[in-house]
Amino acid sequence: MKIYHGSLEVVERPMILPPKRKLDYGAGFYTTTSEKQSREWVERRMLEKHSVYGYVNVYEFDDRKLSEFNNLIFSEPSKEWAEFVMANRTKKDFTHNYDIVYGPVANDRVYLQFGLYESGAISVETLIRELKTYKLVDQYLFHTEKALTALHFIEATKIEK
Repeated sequence: MKIYHGSLEVVERPMILPPKRKLDYGAGFYTTTSEKQSREWVERRMLEKHSVYGYVNVYEFDDRKLSEFNNLIFSEPSKEWAEFVMANRTKKDFTHNYDIVYGPVANDRVYLQFGLYESGAISVETLIRELKTYKLVDQYLFHTEKALTALHFIEATKIEK
């Protein structure tokens, strides 16, 4: 299957880079099955960094080989997913040993709900019910060097202002 990674650069050889901020699934190389989501991310980064162009990098990923990796799959928002995202985003020095993590994106639009959950204003059940009303995009995190071997660069589409 094709998966996408938005960047201000062409990324033929993905790498595991330490994040500059806390992310849903921890450090690693993030992709999505949504070309639209990838493009929108590039366009936001272009605005933030005052860049005139960016790229949607396209990879081939054989998800039938997932069993070869230590993976964690969340097919939809759940209590376990919310707790995993919260741990990655809020716990100092939290880490995990999964090669690949797949599940919904807890993007900025829905992170307000996470804030309410974290503060105790809503229960995890309410959080999940609320998030299921959003059309959440998916993401794959490639967390280890081993996981990156499953990606094969196809092309990069240039996005310009």
